[in-house]
Amino acid sequence: MSSELILSTILSPIVLFFVLGLGAALLRSQMTVPEAFAKGLAIYLMMAIGLKGGVEMSKTALTADIFLIAFVALLLSFATPFLSYMMLRVTSKMSRLDAAATAGHYGSISIVTFVAATQALQLAGIVTSGYMVAMAALMEVPAIMSALLLAQRSMKKSGEVAGSEKGELFREVFLNASVVVLVGALVIGWITGEAGMEKVAPFFVTPFQGVLCLFLLDMGLNAGRGLRQGWKQLDIGALSFGISMPLISAVITTGLCALMGLSVGDAALLITLAASASYIAVPAAMRLALPKAQPSIYLTLSLGVTFPFNLTLGIPLYILLAQWVGG
Repeated sequence: MSSELILSTILSPIVLFFVLGLGAALLRSQMTVPEAFAKGLAIYLMMAIGLKGGVEMSKTALTADIFLIAFVALLLSFATPFLSYMMLRVTSKMSRLDAAATAGHYGSISIVTFVAATQALQLAGIVTSGYMVAMAALMEVPAIMSALLLAQRSMKKSGEVAGSEKGELFREVFLNASVVVLVGALVIGWITGEAGMEKVAPFFVTPFQGVLCLFLLDMGLNAGRGLRQGWKQLDIGALSFGISMPLISAVITTGLCALMGLSVGDAALLITLAASASYIAVPAAMRLALPKAQPSIYLTLSLGVTFPFNLTLGIPLYILLAQWVGG
């Protein structure tokens, strides 16, 4: 069963379109997806997954168990950057500032990885809870705060100040487009319920997987170009971190899921969220708050190394870990 799950995930259209984009970029193809169109695809995906999660939440009463999961999700997002920072300082030659900026990416989450995991679970016939979308939204922000704390500590000796534009940083973190759209769609789905979803299903349900394929084609192109341009700045320790850190986060979260007694589907999604790395919200915040940190380092790791690993091998592994917990 495990080999069938891995094979079905790797050979799914969404993964193969990502591989197509990755290969095209590495081979220096001129293939491009217009930036405005790619942003539109991202907004569509977040609206669709948020609406679906909100509808599912409308069927579920808020309980102490859900609040416990939310607390664990917030804790993982805040604490993971500190562990990531220590690992980067030990295993790589990265500067303190670049290590802090990179660490923030590994506490936050990739909504596309979350969507891909949701689709893989559906294909495997594994049920998930709608409130897990809310956990994804909760885990966007705390890691950014952790990264800024790490950066401020590392910049003390030089007298520099991280995040001087406090108001701008607040807006970038809490009013980031991905956070606003995801949370907003979640609330709308929660308010309108199944009746509201039926009215927009022809737009948000039927075309969903096709739109996801288009978006992952663009992500593959971006990941390939990041690898091609940024790999020289990354030593073997940093590159290995891009794969080892998701696995460490997955193991830690698997233990927490076992303690909380989560279902297979919910455990798989929480493990995937903890093991993913941001390449939208956190890079935007780091460009504003830590302009001296190098995007060619943190974006290449999160988008060029961790994202492809999670999409092809990580998600099947995380589902297997969740099945072990649920079994």
